Amino acid sequence: MYLIRDIMYCKPGKVRPMVEKFIALSKLSERVGMPRMKVMTDFCAEQYWTVVSEMEVEDLQQFAQMMSSPPQGSAEDMKQFDEVMKGYHDLVDHGKREIYKVEG
Repeated sequence: MYLIRDIMYCKPGKVRPMVEKFIALSKLSERVGMPRMKVMTDFCAEQYWTVVSEMEVEDLQQFAQMMSSPPQGSAEDMKQFDEVMKGYHDLVDHGKREIYKVEG
């Protein structure tokens, strides 16, 4: 099992819109069979205005497959994915991805 963590360092005042995008993305992702995402904001972090999303996958091949091809949703689902994430670059200063092997 692997934990995938996407960490977004938002621009000032842009955390809430990013959280809303991630929550909408999580609901849509689950609907098309992708793993559930946990969405978190910083209480105390390396940097202010941090939004983190996490998901677990069985193996890295599953994650690579999810990233390289569209989910198994309908054309309407794909349209919603595009709409949800439209403009998210305007909310983020920079970000990073961390991948952990779950040991126990």
